[in-house]
Amino acid sequence: MIVLHRLNGSEFLLNEDHIETMEETPDMIILLTNDRKYIVKEKREEILALIQEYKRKIYK
Repeated sequence: MIVLHRLNGSEFLLNEDHIETMEETPDMIILLTNDRKYIVKEKREEILALIQEYKRKIYK
């Protein structure tokens, strides 16, 4: 799971395996496979880096 921040600053954990799409409009909108949407402060590159780092840790 990766740590992200809502626009109000609150922190939450997101299971990155459930991400279906990410759209920057300019806010980052993440759509999950269960049709839930999250708007987060992080940009696409940051989220991708968090996912890569997490995957490296669990598959090490």
